[in-house]
Amino acid sequence: MAYADGPDDNTVKRGAPPLDQCSLAAAVDIVGDRWSLLIIRSALYGVTRFDELHSSLGLPRTVLSKRLKSLVDDGVMRRRPYKEAGQRTRHQYVLTTKGVDLALPLMALMQWGEKHAARGQSNAGIYERGKPNAPALKVGLVSEDGRPVELRDAQLLAR
Repeated sequence: MAYADGPDDNTVKRGAPPLDQCSLAAAVDIVGDRWSLLIIRSALYGVTRFDELHSSLGLPRTVLSKRLKSLVDDGVMRRRPYKEAGQRTRHQYVLTTKGVDLALPLMALMQWGEKHAARGQSNAGIYERGKPNAPALKVGLVSEDGRPVELRDAQLLAR
């Protein structure tokens, strides 16, 4: 990976894969806007009802409806009916397995935000279930055999 504070490595020139063959580009097509990511984030915290999402995120109802429809159509979320006593049937939007699989990249983005964007204002972290007083967990790279790999030892390759 080329980065400003890293060593100069101009010996091997490789191009990025074409966008139509890039898994990152495909993912961005599904979840690449602010509101979709924040809806998924809210669902990971357990906020799944339309009115709760609307009030916690503060986006226009029409925008929320469109984003939820898109996330349902793409298989990231599904609508699940619920009914409170004396009320009409409503829907909540729960994450599918495909949606839950976004937890790890969103946790990594959250940790990047803590380091580079939040300026000490973050009050959330990632903790082992049932151990809220334990040290926070960190997202990292692990080889297939379970060995931790430092970011400086990883590279993106187009094959």
